[in-house]
Amino acid sequence: MKKLKEIPDFKSEDEEREFWSTHSSVDYIDWSKGKPGRFPNLKPSTKAISIRLPESTISKLKTKANKMDVPYQSLIKIYIENGIEDNKSIHIYGGISDKGKKRVKAI
Repeated sequence: MKKLKEIPDFKSEDEEREFWSTHSSVDYIDWSKGKPGRFPNLKPSTKAISIRLPESTISKLKTKANKMDVPYQSLIKIYIENGIEDNKSIHIYGGISDKGKKRVKAI
C-alpha cells in the first residue's frame, strides 16, 4: 500500500482551494476507507421570486393544498418541479393574431 502524504495546515480557504486545485487527493486520502455522508438538515438554496397569478388559480391551489395538508406555496413548487421533470410539450398562448385567432406555440 502506498504511503499517504500528510495534508498541510492551511491559513485560509483560498490557500486550501489553491492547494487542492494543483494536487490529487488520492496522494493524501485513503478513499477505500471512506463512508457515505448524510446531511439531513441541509436545505437547497432558494431565491424569492414574484409571480402574478389569477386569484381563481390561487384559490384553487389553496383549496387543494389544504386538502393535502401542505402549504400552497410548497404545492406550487412541486407542480413546477414536476412540470420541469416531465419534459412534455406545453402550449403557450401568446395573444390574438391579426386574423383574430389565438396564437399557440408548442415547446
